[in-house]
Amino acid sequence: MIEDIKKEAGARMQKTVDALRQSFTKLRTGRASAAILDHIRVDYYGSEMPLSQVASVNVEDARTISIAPWEKNLIGAIEKAILGSDLGITPNTAGTTIRINMPPLTEERRRDLVKVVKADTENARVSIRSVRREANQEIKELAKEKIITADEEKKGEADIQKLTDQFIAKAEEVMAAKEKELLAV
Repeated sequence: MIEDIKKEAGARMQKTVDALRQSFTKLRTGRASAAILDHIRVDYYGSEMPLSQVASVNVEDARTISIAPWEKNLIGAIEKAILGSDLGITPNTAGTTIRINMPPLTEERRRDLVKVVKADTENARVSIRSVRREANQEIKELAKEKIITADEEKKGEADIQKLTDQFIAKAEEVMAAKEKELLAV
């Protein structure tokens, strides 16, 4: 029973770290990356479609992303979606290709992004601790119902704490890597 609780808690904590990594891909680092456009949705004949499903997105060089729509009539909709996003970038259209030039980040903007990274990481830590609390609660319920002994309860809680420490350390590693990437000029 305790093993099942540990497995479920570990899986949920891993999902939290994965979600943190995913949220960091949306942060602009001044270097061109197709991943920053992943969350952009384009109006495609009345329905919202991910940009990657209506166009080819390629990184041309360190500062340029090119977008080639599958259909010519989508150029306007793609431009509108990019301009309406929270990225703060402007698309340039040349014929049937849209190019996005990534401007270098200012020092102030880098510091702001680092604050966002730290806030997101703190939210991930809170989420991981919440999973720990729920797992410990389940273990206490098992002890209360006399399904497990007091020693098993203590060992289970200690194991959950080790798991929590591991995943908080993983979140810290992800944060440190993103900070380093943001502050690199």
